[in-house]
Amino acid sequence: MTDKLIVISDLHIVAPGDRIIGIDPAARLRQALDHALATHPDASCILLLGDLTHHGLPAEYAHLRDILAPVPIPVHMTLGNHDRRDAFDAVFPGRMDANGFICSSVPLRGATLVICDTLDGPPYDDRHHAGRLCPERLRWLDTALSGTDRAILALHHPPAPVLMPGMDAIGLANGAELLDLVDRHPSVAQMIFGHIHRTISGQMRGHPFAIFKSPCHQMPMDMTSRSTSLSVAEPGAYGIVCVTKTCIIVHSEDFTLDPPLIDDPHSA
Repeated sequence: MTDKLIVISDLHIVAPGDRIIGIDPAARLRQALDHALATHPDASCILLLGDLTHHGLPAEYAHLRDILAPVPIPVHMTLGNHDRRDAFDAVFPGRMDANGFICSSVPLRGATLVICDTLDGPPYDDRHHAGRLCPERLRWLDTALSGTDRAILALHHPPAPVLMPGMDAIGLANGAELLDLVDRHPSVAQMIFGHIHRTISGQMRGHPFAIFKSPCHQMPMDMTSRSTSLSVAEPGAYGIVCVTKTCIIVHSEDFTLDPPLIDDPHSA
């Protein structure tokens, strides 16, 4: 039996009518949700992997709540550097853990999804977009992972460089501490991240990871730039994580593309 998780990261919801590089993030999120639910009706849940809003404003979270209202399956969330916990909690009450963070463990068929909030603060600094895991969150993660036989670890900020200098400068500031913790937990079978606005996969200290693009704007494929504010209007995407008894399989879907299907035996 396969369990299927839809992952949408870096939504960047703004006020109704506002746009980012000419793109309406809310319209893109609706399109992503419609596409995912139609294409994957067997999905068990959706994970929104941080940067839910662009400015962390209550009105933006309310806009997100309205977009999510018709979704028929559970939606799990955590926060990224563009988010603000108090504003999120005011609109989505009951999702904070005992330490005041948006962290949770979700049982799937065949694995446990362990979701951790990497937002650094309070205090918040709008000029600082790196993430951080405080001692409370590291202890929470240690406990959460200790109770798993097979885990998928989900955070907004990647804990190690992806060879894009600008984004690497604002990754998880204490990523080595996280990877030290993961080294102690062999149950971690897959790590998933957002933040970079690109589809990336590989290993960090031998642990497999996948990073997903945004449904809205993307970071250009530039492995030399130190800028963190470059954007391109490449196709929006979401991730599909499939869990079987023997495998964890990760796909990425560019949902804004609508090419014709051509059944041509010569292309096989």
